[in-house]
Amino acid sequence: MNATDLNAHIRRSLAVLPESADELRDLDQKLGDGDLGITVSAGSSAVIAALEQLPVDATPADIARATAKAFANANPSTMAALVAGALLAGSRVWADKTDITVADAQAFVAAAAGSIAQRGKTQLGDKTIYDGLAAVADALADAPDTDAAIEASVSAAADAVERTKDLQSRRGRASWLQERSIGIADPGATALLRFAESWRTAAS
Repeated sequence: MNATDLNAHIRRSLAVLPESADELRDLDQKLGDGDLGITVSAGSSAVIAALEQLPVDATPADIARATAKAFANANPSTMAALVAGALLAGSRVWADKTDITVADAQAFVAAAAGSIAQRGKTQLGDKTIYDGLAAVADALADAPDTDAAIEASVSAAADAVERTKDLQSRRGRASWLQERSIGIADPGATALLRFAESWRTAAS
């Protein structure tokens, strides 16, 4: 995927993602402070606007950096800061890329996951978005082509949501609920799943 197509695909995906805002708000009201729906909606709109303003010679790394900046500036939330940091980490592995392959996408997601783990001080099983990102990175490593990569990403993200649903949340505001967090899907991991689904929708 070249930079022009990447830009357009991100914008198409983020035009779909806000359809999940109410679901994410409701989940976040159970485990967080209830602002995830707004974070997703405002961030998506800001990123779309920013990417529309990029020059035609913008590289994939430029696109990732612009996405990170717009998403962070649209929201004062912790999740927005973590996601922006993850996007910036991913942009660095695309520094010399003009076309993005499945392997490049895998490297991006792995770097993003590493950023979330470090900045969020989280690990697998803490029931956060990191569980989903790590699962998607692993799935992309085995994907033979773009179509398979998209399906594998959706499946891995969905599995992470279900696999961690019955765990106790151990990071962020959700951890305050202790045992009461068990049985509720993590909002961040669910947001990742909905983005993966939106990416698939944009590709169809």
